[in-house]
Amino acid sequence: MLLIYLSYKGNIWEQIFRVSFVLEMINTLPFIVTIFWAPLRNLFIPVFLNCWLAKHALENMINDFHRAILRTQSAMFNQVLILFCTLLCLVFTGTCGIQHLERAGENLSLLTAFYFCIVTFSTVGYGDVTPKIWPSQLLVVIMICVALVVLPLQFEELVYLWMERQKSGGNYSRHRAQTEKHVVLCVSSLKVDLLMDFLNEFYAHPRLQDYYVVILCPTEMDIQVRRVLQIPLWSQRVIYLQGSALKDQDLMRAKMDNGEACFILSSRNEVDRTAADHQTILRAWAVKDFAPNCPLYVQILKPENKFHVKFADHVVCEEECKYAMLALNCICPATSTLITLLVHTSRGQEGQESPEQWQRMYGRCSGNEVYHVRMGDSKFFREYEGKSFTYAAFHAHKKYGVCLIGLKREDKSILLNPGPRHTLAASDTCFYINITKEENSAFIFKQEEKQKKKGFPAQGLYDGSSRLPMHSIVASMGTVAMDLQNTECRPAQSGGGGGGGKLALPTENGSGSRRPSIAPVLERPTDSSALLPCDLLSDPSEDEMTPSDDEGLSVVEYVKGYPPNSPYIGSSPTLCHLLPVKAPFCCLRLDKGCKHNSYEDAKAYGFKNKLIIVSAETAGNGLYNFIVPLRAYYRSRRELNPIVLLLDNKPDHHFLEAICCFPMVYYMEGSVDNLDSLLQCGIIYADNLVVVDKESTMSAEEDYMADAKTIVNVQTMFRLFPSLSITTELTHPSNMRFMQFRAKDSYSLALSKLEKRERENGSNLAFMFRLPFAAGRVFSISMLDTLLYQSFVKDYMISITRLLLGLDTTPGSGYLCAMRVTEEDLWIRTYGRLFQKLCSSSAEIPIGIYRTECHVFSNSEPHDLRAQSQISVSVEDCQDTQEARGPWGMQAGGGSTHGRHPVGGDPAEHPLLRRKSLPWARKLSRRGSKPAGKAAAAEWAGQQRLSLYGRSERQELSELVKNRMKHLGLPTTGYEDVANLTASDVMNRVNLGYLQDEMNDHQNTLSYVLINPPPDTRLEPNDIVYLIRSDPLAHVASSPQSQKSSGSHRLASCNPETRDETQL
Repeated sequence: MLLIYLSYKGNIWEQIFRVSFVLEMINTLPFIVTIFWAPLRNLFIPVFLNCWLAKHALENMINDFHRAILRTQSAMFNQVLILFCTLLCLVFTGTCGIQHLERAGENLSLLTAFYFCIVTFSTVGYGDVTPKIWPSQLLVVIMICVALVVLPLQFEELVYLWMERQKSGGNYSRHRAQTEKHVVLCVSSLKVDLLMDFLNEFYAHPRLQDYYVVILCPTEMDIQVRRVLQIPLWSQRVIYLQGSALKDQDLMRAKMDNGEACFILSSRNEVDRTAADHQTILRAWAVKDFAPNCPLYVQILKPENKFHVKFADHVVCEEECKYAMLALNCICPATSTLITLLVHTSRGQEGQESPEQWQRMYGRCSGNEVYHVRMGDSKFFREYEGKSFTYAAFHAHKKYGVCLIGLKREDKSILLNPGPRHTLAASDTCFYINITKEENSAFIFKQEEKQKKKGFPAQGLYDGSSRLPMHSIVASMGTVAMDLQNTECRPAQSGGGGGGGKLALPTENGSGSRRPSIAPVLERPTDSSALLPCDLLSDPSEDEMTPSDDEGLSVVEYVKGYPPNSPYIGSSPTLCHLLPVKAPFCCLRLDKGCKHNSYEDAKAYGFKNKLIIVSAETAGNGLYNFIVPLRAYYRSRRELNPIVLLLDNKPDHHFLEAICCFPMVYYMEGSVDNLDSLLQCGIIYADNLVVVDKESTMSAEEDYMADAKTIVNVQTMFRLFPSLSITTELTHPSNMRFMQFRAKDSYSLALSKLEKRERENGSNLAFMFRLPFAAGRVFSISMLDTLLYQSFVKDYMISITRLLLGLDTTPGSGYLCAMRVTEEDLWIRTYGRLFQKLCSSSAEIPIGIYRTECHVFSNSEPHDLRAQSQISVSVEDCQDTQEARGPWGMQAGGGSTHGRHPVGGDPAEHPLLRRKSLPWARKLSRRGSKPAGKAAAAEWAGQQRLSLYGRSERQELSELVKNRMKHLGLPTTGYEDVANLTASDVMNRVNLGYLQDEMNDHQNTLSYVLINPPPDTRLEPNDIVYLIRSDPLAHVASSPQSQKSSGSHRLASCNPETRDETQL
């Protein structure tokens, strides 16, 4: 009554007819009456109904408790508690009521009444116990009706809350956060591809197997992601929370303050990428404000937004890395594949079950990654303490097969190949490339200890039965005790090709009886400047064109300096080749003349080197990073390729201000889907075309259709210009299978099956065997997402990658370049000997090989074999036409060089095709010359007709291009009929990863990357070796006097082994 009075709010009837008040009256008033009237003391009072009052009081207590502790996430707990109490009260009321009423019948026990209620409410109804009198039967009917009304309402509320909780993901337990380790992944929208890339890379490291991943995303989980998270492998350690990183409540749910790291990824498929970056910046600020001690790993899209998240522990700018990588692809082929394989975690097991040797070797070498170790604790490198970096790199590679690429002093920056003047200290951190880290290579050292105990000398890692015989390896290494005079400068040999290269065959002081040998790598070189290329130590004027090459054109003087205008804040300063005076904006337009010059096409400029054309939608600030690596100071001036920016939209004033200081950089408005635009920008004079993914097409209504237009445009360009090397960026990596698509290519179908098998085996690199990717002709920026994920374990990976790409230039750190192995260089024979030669002569560290091989696939049909034979002969014969072509029909002297050797030029530079196609032709001709019946002759005639039809189609395409050039007023002298492919064109096709499908469907040329191959790997003609060359400025700055003297001495004697020209 007191509670009724206290809760009175003006309506007494509302208080009286409350269920709780009625029950209070039923269970309380009879006891009060029995005090004054004794006969009513035998009256039965249903005291068991007080359980409903207890349930009501418990609900109030729980609510007051949660209100007191300010707990807001208790809806599910309350609903479960109410449902449980309701069921308990129903069963208890039914049990007590039936037991009391049946006292007039069979007098059931309390246990029997409880059994009857359970059986009845569970709708089983065995019938062994039933109420015998009508009051009991009426009570059962009433209880069932109450249960049918109350329980569905309770279950409905519970299910609703459960579904809402499933959508939002609930909470991450505070107890689990304090006892277990977890990381948080913040994204705008989660796609299954991004999720699997993250999970596969993150959990590829053994020490992260016990980590939990908490995903914080503002959108609902889609069906594909839900299906993946239901897999037992992920369901126990991946938790999805729907929420925003801008809400402290959601960050509290994810226990961000207890997290080991927070990964914030941008949505690259948004039409407005700047808006996506702004969202990423706000998320990073919110996380830093809520959990200042949580390490931040941020992915940003636009380089101009990078400085807003400078406080983050690790930042990866997508456009910076993308454009720098695409630029290096033009001068160091397949750099994108090299970097992608390095930043993916792999065990090197891909392709090991394949019957083809190249797939097994390519897959094995893809397992190489970058690791680090403190030198004083390393069994690989501690024996080289106090010795030069180059000495340690060579001997560690020879002994253990590891490639030492850089080091880091205490409290200093990372240096790639600091050079022979740098001596190793015990406190240095060494960075090396290997299949596995040193801790997992203990078996090597145990084998060495056993051999030493037995009295045998220690052998290298690859000195086993699975490799070359030991005596072969010893013989291949040559005599290292060689006179140092072999490293002295010798006059350049006159003749074809312009002299010998750095790998020129050593001479033996008038006696040719001795085997070719290589100078030893010295522990402490006395004059490290002798190891540097001549042109980097010589006077700048020496690097200019010779008068005989300039054909009447004025020589433009370049200077070395830092670009005066950076397009965005945070751009790393890089020493570059610059114009003495900024070019006027009108002179940057390629296709329009101005008052300074009247050139309106690429032919009129008379460029000595082939063009590099970049097709982009807009001239964003990231495009600046495409130009800088190609104009870096360490690139030879004779090797600078003109750069043409083919833009859909006109560049703004700020971008032109940033690029007007660079030599031979032009722009033009146009699109890759317009043939006139391609011809006007000089595509027939280009060696490389880079097609950048357009922002406006990155999103599509149907998944994976964003690349449709790009793929079709590239296929069209390939048909029109078959000799052009095209590098394409795609939004989705899975679409690379459509690049240069051929419907009847049986080999591509076999590779597709291999890819599926590798994906089923859990490989992170299932796409690696696709020919365009292996050849470095297709790239997707999503492949570099693993760079950010790997940084959680390897915090140095971003710095090393930026140094390799030329985005950062640390004083004393080397840079990535490449050199081509010619037929004259095959005296080196093996990769191990090449490693020694480069270390001893120029202090360069090779890290891998880009190899091209030709494959022939057998077919039982004789006419196919004859066709293959004919094509092999035609490829052989077409090399004779190389000399007849003009300066625009062949690779110019310095054009499109990869390190020191051009792609085109003298036919002798392509012994791969010359040596391999002729044996194919002879073999297939013998097989095809066997007598055959009339049916075979008819088939042969049909094949000839098909060949003529294909030739006429190619001629038709050629005529189309020539007619458009005439219509535009462009000279057609540089465009040859695509049916007459020259050796230069064939080699470009080789780099694309296949030959012309109209000519031959069964002959394929495969290009692939071998990272840190074994020392006994045989060198092949046209192998391109990736090098990390030491910084020449570091040595020049440290010894200016020696620079002057040694530079003049080398210029006088001209050592081909120390020149950095386009020839080895």
